[in-house]
Amino acid sequence: MHADATAAVSVPSDDFFLARQPILGRDQHLVAFELLFRAAGEDDDAKLTDGAAATAAVISHASQLGMEQVVGEQLAFVNVDEVVLMSDFVRFLPPHKVILEILETVVPTPELLARVAELKELGFKFAVDDVVEHSSELDKLVQLVDIIKVDVKGVVPNELAQLVESLRGTGKTLLAEKVETIDEFKLCMELGFEYFQGYYFARPVILSGRKITPSEITILRLLELVNSNADSQAIETAVKRDALISLNLLRLVNSRAVPGPRIESLSQALVQLGRRQLGRWLQILLYTAAGARVELKSPLLQLATTRGKLLELMTLRVRPGDTASADRAFTVGIMSLAEALFSVPMADILAHVDIAHDVREALLEREGDFGTMLRIAELLEAAEGGRKLASALKKIGLTVAEVREIELAAFDWVRELTNDAPPPLQ
Repeated sequence: MHADATAAVSVPSDDFFLARQPILGRDQHLVAFELLFRAAGEDDDAKLTDGAAATAAVISHASQLGMEQVVGEQLAFVNVDEVVLMSDFVRFLPPHKVILEILETVVPTPELLARVAELKELGFKFAVDDVVEHSSELDKLVQLVDIIKVDVKGVVPNELAQLVESLRGTGKTLLAEKVETIDEFKLCMELGFEYFQGYYFARPVILSGRKITPSEITILRLLELVNSNADSQAIETAVKRDALISLNLLRLVNSRAVPGPRIESLSQALVQLGRRQLGRWLQILLYTAAGARVELKSPLLQLATTRGKLLELMTLRVRPGDTASADRAFTVGIMSLAEALFSVPMADILAHVDIAHDVREALLEREGDFGTMLRIAELLEAAEGGRKLASALKKIGLTVAEVREIELAAFDWVRELTNDAPPPLQ
């Protein structure tokens, strides 16, 4: 029925990557990811921005891999234009896992509205993208969509409340996109948005005079002991000094994420984990140091662990068999969001721990191979391709295809880590 349109959708070259941007609910838990296609070549970025080809690439690769591997338990928002909507290519997506996001360039013709209605009958749900005004064109679509995405950067701040009030009259769920600061998030919460897209949760808010807590310092000191190959007894004694860390380590070592018989004592737990795994869990516990809950589903922790795994896998690809460097790379990735976690400058955080020069250089200056890898991770998150990414990849000797493979492995590892996490301590 839509064969001509399908033929027009061509999957572009292999020189692209798949970006994920988190979408959070009002409780600050992940509910979805928007999947974005980006080119990574050194030539003109615009040549691969054709919407249909971009969506075809996302659909093709996500379908081959299985949407669960790409987004886990969450939903996937996927951009669609007229060509994709009118094609049968969209049918490769599982309706229960995706929200089809109608781009702002789509003209709601009678034929297009009929097609959206047809896809809704098949179980698909829809969002309308980049809304900056309550227009007559939006009203033609509004009865068929489930979510309205408001571009908060595209609306004059003092007009946002009026727009939200008008859109609320449609009865549709409102999503604020491009939310980049805590202040923007607070405003959007007050206005009644249900969902939020952007990296506001990972932006450091440096508090003057804020000190790192004793519990946080304890974990940093433990990491220092592990990294310096200290005596096992010294590590065990240090862990036992903090009851919360001891309880959390026991809970973690008895989760499905760590295979083996049930462990009852801290000394057994430390043996079972081993130095390398202990270092990983301590870095994860940094993100729960302020309280007793092991929140592996925290978006900040998920972003940090994704970065850690990305850098570890990139290092192993560049330096095969060099697990010592891979461990330091993991540390760079997971510690790179410590400013947002502690609300303290990175230099102050690193003053509490003796770390390798290449790790410090990467975290403070984005220098060295680890710094380049961290910059790549940040570009992937921001869905920035083109020359910047191509240049960074060339610097460390990785291809776009290799990075895409590494990305998907990292997503999968974080998904398994999150799903295998024990219930939070009460």
